[in-house]
Amino acid sequence: MSFQPIFLSKPGLICCAGQAFEPFFEAAVRGDQSGILPTTLHVGAKTHSFLVGRAPTPPPEAATKLLFLCTTALQQLRPTAEKALQRFGPQRVGLCLGSCDNGTEDSLPAHRSFFERGAWPQGYQLSLQSAARPAEYAARFLGLEGPVFSLATACASSASAIARGAELIAFGLCDAVVAGGVDIASEASLLGFWALEALSAEHSNPFSKNRKGINLGEGAAFFVLSREKLEEEAMVLAGYGESADAFHMTAPHPEGIGAAAAMQAALHHAGISPTEVAYVNLHGTGTRLNDSAEAKAMHAVFGKGQPPASSTKAVIGHTLGAAGALELALCWGVLHTGTLPPHCWDGVVDETLPALHLVKAQERLPAEKTHFRKARYCMNNSFAFGGCNLSLLMRRAEEL
Repeated sequence: MSFQPIFLSKPGLICCAGQAFEPFFEAAVRGDQSGILPTTLHVGAKTHSFLVGRAPTPPPEAATKLLFLCTTALQQLRPTAEKALQRFGPQRVGLCLGSCDNGTEDSLPAHRSFFERGAWPQGYQLSLQSAARPAEYAARFLGLEGPVFSLATACASSASAIARGAELIAFGLCDAVVAGGVDIASEASLLGFWALEALSAEHSNPFSKNRKGINLGEGAAFFVLSREKLEEEAMVLAGYGESADAFHMTAPHPEGIGAAAAMQAALHHAGISPTEVAYVNLHGTGTRLNDSAEAKAMHAVFGKGQPPASSTKAVIGHTLGAAGALELALCWGVLHTGTLPPHCWDGVVDETLPALHLVKAQERLPAEKTHFRKARYCMNNSFAFGGCNLSLLMRRAEEL
């Protein structure tokens, strides 16, 4: 079974590794972790220090950092979005946006004011913490009049947004959709992951025996999805797969059953075999449970013939709801350049995990002479709280 391919524009993005696609991809290929910086978290009378991938500080006139990141990424897509609007009309261009943050930049200070003074700050409205606010803002910013959706599937949110955008086109409800996500490493997010004992004061070290947890990050990434090719360098969304194993509120199934099901569903959706996958961008958060489950899932799907794979969260941080779209942007770069982003870790193998082909520096897509001679696809994995698992498959457009 396969579905009608959807064209993907060059991504518009911003995160701690770069404020546009080129510097972002170059940083990932270099394994440059300079954007992951110390931050402090105050819990009661105690101060805790962690590493976080902070995106650039917004100018004073910006409403919030979340909307500033959204604006910066969307502005890079404006020429392609305007081309879609001219070709299809505003009512045929929709928007799907994934995010975990519901206005905490406004709501947390407002609630502190209420608890301390018994009154809300002047101008505060409940709508400021609406989950729909970033999506409504993005649609207005680009002048889109088609369907507008907000997606909140935890750390798979922007991957879910891309899948839903593809469905809007496949079902004939839209001709083009701007899809992606945005998130910040807010105080609420830091407190939540601190409570789960998942944050690391050291650089994220995915799949290492010494891994100690997550470096949160922040950023935004969007694509223009369309039924027609709008850009010469466009790629193709070839398929996607989802699962919802609901094993636990925050922990993955220990055998990676849900993760494997999502990857297998993506392969089935695209109508390809595992040997046609040339690279996998791993979810790879650096926590003990997630990395173990994902390694087992990779072996359930690919067996001994593991494709090159890497987690790039050591460079960009775990950007929560934006992670799926940001990491799909890396897959876009892999297909565009042939260069693979290396797996950044200390190289200490965890013998309890099935072995993976973790990408080394200066490694490129497999050559045709290898057993991956048919490999043309890049896979991106996003595995989230509550067992929300999603895998996306991308390939070059000229292969249609």
